[in-house]
Amino acid sequence: MKDNGDIEPAGDRSMPKAKRQERIPLAVAFMVAATAAFACSSAISKWLVETYPFGEVLWSRTFFGLVACGLIILPYTGFSVFYTKRPRAHLIRAGSQTCSQTLLLIAFSMMPLASATAINFAAPLFATLASAYFLKESVGRDRWIVLAVGFLGVLLVTKPGAADTFTMGALFALGNAILFGTVTAGVRGMTTTESAETLTMTQLMLLSLVYALTLPFAFVMPNGFDGLLMVVNGVFNGIAQYWWTRALHLAPTSAVVPFHYLSLVWNIILGFAIWGDIPTWNLLVGSAIVVASGLFLLWRESRKPAPPTEVAP
Repeated sequence: MKDNGDIEPAGDRSMPKAKRQERIPLAVAFMVAATAAFACSSAISKWLVETYPFGEVLWSRTFFGLVACGLIILPYTGFSVFYTKRPRAHLIRAGSQTCSQTLLLIAFSMMPLASATAINFAAPLFATLASAYFLKESVGRDRWIVLAVGFLGVLLVTKPGAADTFTMGALFALGNAILFGTVTAGVRGMTTTESAETLTMTQLMLLSLVYALTLPFAFVMPNGFDGLLMVVNGVFNGIAQYWWTRALHLAPTSAVVPFHYLSLVWNIILGFAIWGDIPTWNLLVGSAIVVASGLFLLWRESRKPAPPTEVAP
């Protein structure tokens, strides 16, 4: 994971320098890969939560993700990857993501995978608004149009006027969307001083510790197959977290979050393959709209000249 000198040798225990380069096409590639990995993790989590407690599923998802990322990152950085001058920001992020991931897993247990994911797609709007307000990022007319069109596609999927839309599960999914959107903006702000490796490893470590506190109260010993699923779930989640963080390191929030919409496509496929959830016409049309909006944004952003590299002190 050594990327353009972002990681210093293990012998140096100073804080890894975080280079934040505006490389939007590469950031988009990271985000698209992250959505596919997150979708696989979400499907496995939904499968496991039918048998195992929420805390156990969330703990295994973060702990094995920490192990997977640690095996790749620590040989380059050593434990200096955990050094930070912003511990308070990491703790706030961990608290927000603890609530966010818990709400999303509850939503997965109460409704189809694609439907919960579609409602979660309100997150890019909250992320863009938070970035514009707190980080003073320039969003621009094109990005606002793409976000608005993409969100219209989400509305087509969720049919907010229908009587069966705002179920309890949908409310949990919406709560996750709000928290996830603000976390996205917060992580983008932290990339001015924190490397993607520090952000990923610290988050996974803190979440593993928090979810471990639930194990004494509710734990079911997994069988061999389910234990393997928990390990695979963690690997997908950990790698996805790193790719997602790397995308935010390389591009403005509003430039990459529309590609999170692609999660809907992967979850439609997985929902049909595993649970037999048949996609409706509005789900398919809405998916086409959000994918088209993301591809248009990629085309627009790739035509712009690359901004100068910004190196954090």
